[in-house]
Amino acid sequence: MKNLTLENITKACKGTYHGDTSKLSQEVAGVVIDSRKVEKDYLFVAIDGENVNAHKFIPDTIEKGAMCVVSHEDLGETDYPYILVESTGQALLDIAKLYRDSFDVKVVGITGSVGKTSTKEMIASVLSQKYNVHKTLGNFNNEWGLPITIFEMNEENQVAILEMGVNHFGEMRRLSSVASPDVCVITNIGVAHLEFFKTREGIFQEKSQMIQDMKNGGTIIFNGDDDILRESGPIKGVEPVFFGTGDNSDFRATDIKPLGLKGTSCTLHMPNGTSFDCVVPLPGIHMVSNALAGAAVGYSLDLTNEEIKAGIENLPSIPGRNHIIITDKLTILDDCYNANPISTKASIDVLDMAIGRKVAVLGNMGELGANEKELHYETGAYAAEKGVDVVCAIGDLAKEIANGASVDGTEVHWFKTKADFLAEMKNIMKEGDNVLVKASHGMHFPELVEALEAL
Repeated sequence: MKNLTLENITKACKGTYHGDTSKLSQEVAGVVIDSRKVEKDYLFVAIDGENVNAHKFIPDTIEKGAMCVVSHEDLGETDYPYILVESTGQALLDIAKLYRDSFDVKVVGITGSVGKTSTKEMIASVLSQKYNVHKTLGNFNNEWGLPITIFEMNEENQVAILEMGVNHFGEMRRLSSVASPDVCVITNIGVAHLEFFKTREGIFQEKSQMIQDMKNGGTIIFNGDDDILRESGPIKGVEPVFFGTGDNSDFRATDIKPLGLKGTSCTLHMPNGTSFDCVVPLPGIHMVSNALAGAAVGYSLDLTNEEIKAGIENLPSIPGRNHIIITDKLTILDDCYNANPISTKASIDVLDMAIGRKVAVLGNMGELGANEKELHYETGAYAAEKGVDVVCAIGDLAKEIANGASVDGTEVHWFKTKADFLAEMKNIMKEGDNVLVKASHGMHFPELVEALEAL
């Protein structure tokens, strides 16, 4: 891997090298934290999990051909090289920074309370019309996932799109100092992780720390429809540009027309006075906001309107994120990757576009702090207000969703466990139903999607 010699790695993570010094000039072939993924000449960084001491797997990695190990335990005399560091977690970030700085690539950093991943996918679809794009895969957006994403970059990549997720103060700078973004995008400031940040202002304070590590000449792109972001002035002397539906947004959408579960048509207006019509192919008005973010990033990196339009209209869907599945009996809206009140209400808005009976299968939403019951209740009430015909709530907290949805005209079922729901599912679903599936990641709702597909 470019620039990742054992000598450079040792210096980058301020470690102490133990072993054959003739190997210091050798480059490692890969960097992993999962011992199962070690291959010949890889570097294994032994990061202990909550329940697992990764250091016990070191002998296995050497047997598989690892060139070297990074350890925060003194391994004593060994017949293989290792680098002793104070913290393997910090070492992983330091090595990723060394590797990131080895490439002349434009980095787009994305954060926000909701919509990070779907916005990332939109931006990637747009930029891929002109550039070789590398992007965060899945939910690899934390202090372990971001480095792993960076290690998968190669010299053919021209742009890297890096998603950064945080839920405690101080985490963003550890990520953004590694990413060193050229373009900083914040999707919104919602109520996710209020348990730790306390207020939306606290969320903005933390997420906007990304900009402190933005490269000189960089671009700040904010959602102008978000009240807190809209009020933001210059940061590090750079004026944000805004995307949204308001008249004062730099990148603006008009003539927005829902096409049901087939997506949304709209006209996008650019700061240079040009505009173009396009169809955002995934359902949900909020996807127009993602398209605007993609347009803003594309514009900042010199794409033409034609390239931006092509990127928007060729956006692929992702399992677990507004993914439409059509079976012989049901139309399933698989949005079960994660959930909070804002994203769940947005998904209910999408379900509202469907033709036919509407069913919402909703589960617990985590990390909502002291108001968690009230927020679940409000979500259930919103589903009833939007005319959802059937609400199936699963989990202890989701009982408040059921309580909130219990008004005349709404059929409500509450289940303590997924197994309870699965036992009754066939009696609830009817042929032709449109079914939304959504809950926090820890509820493991993909198995419900699979069961619905099999009906």
